[in-house]
Amino acid sequence: MKTAIDIQHLSHSYGSRPVLSDVTFSVAVGEFFIIIGPNGSGKTTLLKALAGIDPLQTGRVEIFNRAIERYSRKTLAKTLSFVPQSMPLDFPFSVMQTVLMGRYPHLGVLGIEGETDLAVARRALEFTGVTHLADRKMDQLSGGERQRAFIARALCQEAKLLLLDEPTAALDLAHQGRVMDLMEQLKYEAGTTVLMVSHDVNLAAMYADRLLLLKEGRIIALGTPRQVMTYEILESVYGCPLLVDETSLDRLPRITLVPRRFLSASNVGEKAPEHEKNNEG
Repeated sequence: MKTAIDIQHLSHSYGSRPVLSDVTFSVAVGEFFIIIGPNGSGKTTLLKALAGIDPLQTGRVEIFNRAIERYSRKTLAKTLSFVPQSMPLDFPFSVMQTVLMGRYPHLGVLGIEGETDLAVARRALEFTGVTHLADRKMDQLSGGERQRAFIARALCQEAKLLLLDEPTAALDLAHQGRVMDLMEQLKYEAGTTVLMVSHDVNLAAMYADRLLLLKEGRIIALGTPRQVMTYEILESVYGCPLLVDETSLDRLPRITLVPRRFLSASNVGEKAPEHEKNNEG
């Protein structure tokens, strides 16, 4: 197996507060890998460490078999692209100008885009379905359109590794599906390795080749959606009543929050009733 990311014993703290503790895992080339976990579990911190944004404190990160600290900023930008969870709303650039920013690591000393750069940008716009928005200002776009424009900028870097921090957050169902389908298309058509942080466990179950489940900075589970998304594992991590069954689509795990009004008083705070367990996948 060719490895895109290899992390060994990564730990990170903010002051005296530990955020990641002895995290070790690897991601294969061409894999769609999704990190899930409750708020405060260290997901974004882990992603920033992989992107080279936060300096390593303890542990080792290799990107395509090369230690991340051995990359120059420009070479790293040619190797991986990063889409953060949020960007400034008053971004005073057109969509085309924004997408062309992804060409920075490929430009010469003068920093002027040539025909090749423009052609790459146009392909990125077309691939993400925002060609018709090329001349629109970013602050005139809907949330879904902005997200696809920033993904187009990341694609314009022509990196082999794409890191995304909750790209479907605050998007409606249609835009969530388009973004996730786009990531899967990148994986199959371009061989891109996609690593994503997500709060949506059901989207993660539908699209991920493998999942990493974090809690309080530690790995709780790592494996396929069927291996990770069991009632016992998820209930222990999220601390709320859940029903885990299967979808009709490839029998993938489906997670449903069980409101406490559906639980009898004797079951509140206890494990789910037997009829719920029997419906698990």
